[in-house]
Amino acid sequence: MKSKQETIQIEIPKPLDQLSPSEIERKACIGKIMTYTLKSLTSTFVDQGFQWLLPVALSQCTDPLWPDPGASIDKRIEVDIYGKPVRTTASMIIHKLVAASTAYPKLFILSPNIRIEKAERAGTGKHIYEFTQLDFEARDATSKDIITLVEDAICTLIKDLKLDMKGELTTLCRCDTLKAPKAPFKIYDRVELEAKYGADGWEAGIAKETTQPVWVTNIPREFYDYEDFKTGKWDNYDLFLPQYGEVLSGAKREWEYAKISKKIERDQIKKENYALVLKMAKEGRLKPTAGGGIGMERLVGWIAGVKHVAETQPFPRVPGTVNEL
Repeated sequence: MKSKQETIQIEIPKPLDQLSPSEIERKACIGKIMTYTLKSLTSTFVDQGFQWLLPVALSQCTDPLWPDPGASIDKRIEVDIYGKPVRTTASMIIHKLVAASTAYPKLFILSPNIRIEKAERAGTGKHIYEFTQLDFEARDATSKDIITLVEDAICTLIKDLKLDMKGELTTLCRCDTLKAPKAPFKIYDRVELEAKYGADGWEAGIAKETTQPVWVTNIPREFYDYEDFKTGKWDNYDLFLPQYGEVLSGAKREWEYAKISKKIERDQIKKENYALVLKMAKEGRLKPTAGGGIGMERLVGWIAGVKHVAETQPFPRVPGTVNEL
């Protein structure tokens, strides 16, 4: 975590109506980078045989965001529709598990995520309370399969973008400083990072130290990430970017009823919220999958070199701030 003194120095992005002409030009360049990035990544997934699904905004079942220590939710939004309580989607992970186990063995979604972050996170420069993930999942895929897919997608994106978007990158002062990464990316085990930076400081430490995207594996997290009960290791992988930290969270998934049930009980999560997943697992209808979710604002923020990821949004969603639009 950054200190209070450091976070105060990051200027909070302004709404569109308050931007100067030069700021509007910069905003437009970031928007073009976002468009290029979305086109490149979605084309890669379609070319790899993934089906593009439509997102879900309200659901009875969504990501518990627990016991992930990185989660910092101030409140959850719940409303009543047709006599049933539903929540705004914090992540479509549960939907992906069900979809990939049934009709869509390879899928991706531009998924809305509403996570009302605590107001003190406004100054970190990397937190917003409404964002979009490119969520994807593949049946019978391994962690290695997903890591290779993501590395190829990002390397292709940056290489092509540096050729096709020179004008925009020049305006953003990123033409020379944005380096195209080379695969394979370096992989760290979370245990070794904790030994170096401490249990509470490894995420900030690796984001500050690295100059290229890197993977971090074996991170204790929610019940749906695969955990080897014998070794205590988690078969998951997060992609970290310089300055911005985690941009992708992914894993091989649990699919066996006994393990899922045991982990839900261990984490003191309400079983009734995940009754469908438990039912499908018990009946053998939940299949082995692997996947992840790429935070589009953080990825484009890194590419564009923004100080605050909300600069990548047409209508900034900064924690603690509510604008008219």
